[in-house]
Amino acid sequence: MPSGITDAGAPQREEPLDDERGYKRRETYAAKLDRNWNELLQELRILQTGLQLIAGFLLTLPFQSRFAELDAYGVWLYLAMVLTAAAAIPVVLMPLSVHRWLFRRHVKNRIVTSGAWAAKIGLVLACLLIVGTSSLIFYKVIGLWESWVAGAALLLLCLVTFIAVPAALARQGSSEDEEDEEAEEDEEEGQPARTDRPL
Repeated sequence: MPSGITDAGAPQREEPLDDERGYKRRETYAAKLDRNWNELLQELRILQTGLQLIAGFLLTLPFQSRFAELDAYGVWLYLAMVLTAAAAIPVVLMPLSVHRWLFRRHVKNRIVTSGAWAAKIGLVLACLLIVGTSSLIFYKVIGLWESWVAGAALLLLCLVTFIAVPAALARQGSSEDEEDEEAEEDEEEGQPARTDRPL
């Protein structure tokens, strides 16, 4: 029997995987969980690499000759960054422990959820590390006010890239999904689909 023809001889419409109405995926719930888990692992690997680089840099500072020149403010800022880096590593490794404890218990949804929260918390800690470490360097090289300006600028950059950009893309995707649903309803009712959607 030719593809796209039912037993009654009527044409059978197939949902497009990737067309002008948006990206669609045919998969079971279990396959979706497996895909989400694999994507989370890739995200956590990238995040862990960045955190380890910053943590390694911080751990070498006390062995530098000029570290003794830091005043009380610089020392406390450095210690705060060390604690932040030390806390970030277990956070991004937490999904590994969850996966080991819940392995073969058929609760992959809980594992994926824990991995998603670990990635979000890890991004927050990474933002603090970026701001704090850069402020520490500016404070040592230039001065206090300059370190605050550099820290504020980097904090704003992190807020834009980590929160504002994803939120804007999510809102754009939601509006496109609503237009897709309206187009599908129009097709089911026999009305022509709207084609005035912006590119």
